[in-house]
Amino acid sequence: MAPDPKIMKAVEQLGYRVTVGDVSTQAGLNINLAQQGLLALASGAGGHLQVAESGEIAYLFPQNFRSILRNKFLRLQLQEWWDKIWRVLFYLIRISFGIILILSIVLIMIAIAMILMSLRASSDDDSGGGGSSRGGGGGIFIFPRFWGPDIFWLFDPYYDGGSSRRQRTSSASDTSALNFLEAVFSFLFGDGNPNADLEERRWQEIGMVIRNSGGAVAAEQIAPYLDELGERYQQESEDYMLPVLSRFDGLPQVSPEGEIVYHFPELQTTAKAVQPKRVQAYLRERLWRFSQASSGQLMWSIGLGVVNFVGVLVLGSLLSGGEIAAQIGGLVAFVEVIYPLLFVYGIGFLAIPLIRYFWIQGKNSRIEQRNQKRQEQAVALNRAEDDLQKKISYAQQFAAQNIIQEEDLVYTSETDLLDQDLRATEQIDAEWRRRLESGS
Repeated sequence: MAPDPKIMKAVEQLGYRVTVGDVSTQAGLNINLAQQGLLALASGAGGHLQVAESGEIAYLFPQNFRSILRNKFLRLQLQEWWDKIWRVLFYLIRISFGIILILSIVLIMIAIAMILMSLRASSDDDSGGGGSSRGGGGGIFIFPRFWGPDIFWLFDPYYDGGSSRRQRTSSASDTSALNFLEAVFSFLFGDGNPNADLEERRWQEIGMVIRNSGGAVAAEQIAPYLDELGERYQQESEDYMLPVLSRFDGLPQVSPEGEIVYHFPELQTTAKAVQPKRVQAYLRERLWRFSQASSGQLMWSIGLGVVNFVGVLVLGSLLSGGEIAAQIGGLVAFVEVIYPLLFVYGIGFLAIPLIRYFWIQGKNSRIEQRNQKRQEQAVALNRAEDDLQKKISYAQQFAAQNIIQEEDLVYTSETDLLDQDLRATEQIDAEWRRRLESGS
């Protein structure tokens, strides 16, 4: 069984000595999955078990456990190689759309220029006039300035075209780190789901709230981090707490007044003292952004998209009938063959961002509604009435933090059993001496 990357990351963040509760809270994992994952990781990476007198277990890992695993598991090696390869492939995919846009414009402009020159030459021949040498080069002026030496600006939006190849602006308003080719992809398809890690964040924050409360909470403390609380009767019966109890191995406790609080013993055990960590008052979903490209890059993308689309329409009118392409041949004939692709690309380049813009507006509207509902739950918690305050106070009766100290260990797989027996004997003798001295 290959180790879970989330567990490996949590172990590193927690300082290589952890309990199941530590990892479950840090990674937002189900308690049982965290326990199985830690056992698999300890087995594969040469970790050690440390057992306290209370029976609680801590896991100690070597700081180079990733290297150990890499040498042991071919799957991890292949995964790391694939991650590197995919980063390169995805970058090439991203910049390919900008390259295709530029090539499309170049082909269209060259084809239009060749057709216009051919038509002009035919007109001159028919009129019997000369002077073709005077205007033969006029077509080159249709190309934008960047088809010359300033081609570098496509790859670096900060290229100044002068003696200094790079001049980065220090203004806070310009935060874009995308070059132009990446900006074209961002304009077309955006920059990914900003809430791809939403569930991971949700369970991390819930685990942290429980840990900050000493492992015992009221349902109202968890509600600001959940989406579906159910109907009113379901909220009153607190059914929405069932997934939380299942994930973190919690137990319901009933107060003398009949109120229910929730106790999570596994999250109370830690390998070292844990200070309360700052947690957001409620789970905030991030709004979707149309693009991370700068406003200048977006304007260039739109402008070039319009130039490409208009060029496609002009080229289509010139190619209508098919006689021109047959007469000129060569590049113009090739462009006529791929014209349907150029037409579809020209429309899609402008249509896809427009559709995506309206889709994002609807998506963000729903996100804001969910955020508002969770915020209302957080406000209600901050304005807790006496009944809720009593409920939270009762939950604190179950709060605790069990720290597995070195001196509490009765067994560790790090040292020989004979040495551990000797150490245990010394601990017992010290305890007897302490009791005799206190009794006298």
